[in-house]
Amino acid sequence: MSNRSNAPLVALLLALAVAAPAAGHEHAHHHAAPAPKKLTLNAGQPWPTDAPLRQAMGRIRQALAGELPQIHAQRLDAAGYAALARTVEAEVGNIVADCRLEPAADAQLHLIVADLLAGSRQMAGKKQRQAGAVKVVQALNNYAGYFADPGFSRLDH
Repeated sequence: MSNRSNAPLVALLLALAVAAPAAGHEHAHHHAAPAPKKLTLNAGQPWPTDAPLRQAMGRIRQALAGELPQIHAQRLDAAGYAALARTVEAEVGNIVADCRLEPAADAQLHLIVADLLAGSRQMAGKKQRQAGAVKVVQALNNYAGYFADPGFSRLDH
């Protein structure tokens, strides 16, 4: 199955993960905390991460960083944006499948995941692809500011 055919499944899984789970059921991320409306730090400190999360976010960052010059110059074509969108969606799928954060950190991560997916959908669409890339970069930069990942740095855009 190609990454393109997985996109609706990943989006559905994440929509279900963000929505409140039905009574007695847990979703792929196992949080029980209420969904926050805004990113916050963990008592003034970044939230802990695990290796699968760090690896997936690093791969998303690397993919975007490699295309930023083309994006800034408005020279990245539709196929390039589509490839970036597939990378983001695949890595978000890895996060959903493999990341195991404590409930409060997981709830914060959902805000970043939602922005990653919104940016990915925009990049895969026909309009405002560049704005979608900016949304993904902003999500990555929020991750850098709110999650403890020593090997991860903000992207300048």
